[in-house]
Amino acid sequence: MTATLMRAPATNTALVGTWHLTRLALRRDRVILPIWIVLLSIVPAATVSSYDQFYPDAASRAALTAGAVANPSFSLLYGPAFDLTTAGGFIAWRMGGFLALLIGLMAVFTVTRHTRAEEDSGRAELLASTVVGRYAALTAAVLVSGAASVLIGVIQVGTMISAKLPADGALAFGAGTALAGLVFTGVAAVAVQFAEYSRTANGIGTAVIGVAFLLRGAGDSTSDAHWVSWLSPIGWSQQVRPFAGERWWVLLLPVVLSVVLGAAGYALLPRRDVGTGLVPPRPGPPGGTPSLRTPFALAWRLQRGPLLGWVVGFAIGGALFGSIASGISGLVGDTEQTRQIFERLGGSDAIVDAFLATMVSLFAMLSALYGVQATLRMRTEETGVRFEPLLATRVGRLRLAASHLVFAYVGTALLVLVGGVLLGISHGLRSGNVGVSVADMLTAVLVQVPATWVIVSVCTLLFGLLPRFTGLAWAAGALGLLISLFGPVVNAPQAVLDVSPFQHPPKLPGAAFTATPIVWLLVVAVACLVLGLFGWRRRDVG
Repeated sequence: MTATLMRAPATNTALVGTWHLTRLALRRDRVILPIWIVLLSIVPAATVSSYDQFYPDAASRAALTAGAVANPSFSLLYGPAFDLTTAGGFIAWRMGGFLALLIGLMAVFTVTRHTRAEEDSGRAELLASTVVGRYAALTAAVLVSGAASVLIGVIQVGTMISAKLPADGALAFGAGTALAGLVFTGVAAVAVQFAEYSRTANGIGTAVIGVAFLLRGAGDSTSDAHWVSWLSPIGWSQQVRPFAGERWWVLLLPVVLSVVLGAAGYALLPRRDVGTGLVPPRPGPPGGTPSLRTPFALAWRLQRGPLLGWVVGFAIGGALFGSIASGISGLVGDTEQTRQIFERLGGSDAIVDAFLATMVSLFAMLSALYGVQATLRMRTEETGVRFEPLLATRVGRLRLAASHLVFAYVGTALLVLVGGVLLGISHGLRSGNVGVSVADMLTAVLVQVPATWVIVSVCTLLFGLLPRFTGLAWAAGALGLLISLFGPVVNAPQAVLDVSPFQHPPKLPGAAFTATPIVWLLVVAVACLVLGLFGWRRRDVG
């Protein structure tokens, strides 16, 4: 009789409240989710005209194909080049893998935010004490993430067809991207069952995405181990071969894996209590160690894991991009249109210098996202009621905030430095002049750091003055990345480009150095920081 009563809620009311939680999730993500959708949806079609500018004739397209085939680093980064003689084939090669990676990140963050993060804050337990079903929160998160993934794929299909690309190829491309999002939605559904904290679940999900990208790269860049790329969901989206003789049967692989992972997530959910994970945490010591007696030591304990992961990622990225810098002119062509586009991206007249400058700028944009993550850690600790016990001691508000902000500011600079130095070393080894290459990259890094600090300071401003809207910090970072990365390629107006702080520093090496934009960026960063800390001192905690 007892077993029957225990099973009844699982069978009859397990999904009660799903629709309400879905609406709540959509309301909370009304800023972040549209940015993801727009960023991942419109970029492929917007690149069609750029392809015609880069490669206007058969000779330039033949040179592109030869350069892609000759250098295995290109296969490592972009995947197999099935057909580079058409705009669709080029887009599938250059963007297919990275779009699958990005939509995977979107899926992991979305599912974690509406499941495990809600349990961290205690809100899930309050909802569980009402009539909300046991599976409602997970179902709502999966629906939101899955619907966003499908919508991205549908918009990609529509925009690519409107750009006069073949419908079959556009459908295969959009389906591959959407199904990659569904696969990593399933990954996140499983990860949140094992992890006890949202940051751990995000770490598991992003680690799986990173492994999938590395498996795809290893298989595509090694002639005798192509089968390795078939172990990766990211590789599947490319193996569909959009615009190059579509292989529709490959789409069955992500469909099956999505169903399996989703079923596993639902099967594991009732095996744990709300607020806990399947992997039990290790019991801590009865007393704090001397190394945790200061706010900075505690912040280091909380921030070190994400910082280390970002450092490793930047080091790998710098080494990979530096290895292909010398041959970039053969990849993108050497036409006047190419030079003009790279100049708008911020580089000098030399194609290689322009590429290096663009990569350093990209590292700065990505490091700003880490800065947002590190700064928002303060808000997480505050809403988790872990700041109040510390503030009840002799620890002051400014000292507590500074212990986290030092990682946000110094950490962003460190990431750009690591990426730039590895970029310089890798490029120098191939060009035969390591010393000059590293010195050039160090200079390029220093002028980019103030732009990253502007984003961190905006996040601090929101934390201090508008704590309920700190999620907009992600929108600020993503908007800066979106404008700087894709605005020049689609010929956006200069007024739009100037909104991004990453458009203002001189793009070294090669470009003329000007100190004025650096000074103004520092002034803006300091002003936002001061206002944010002023608000933090005056407002209520929580």
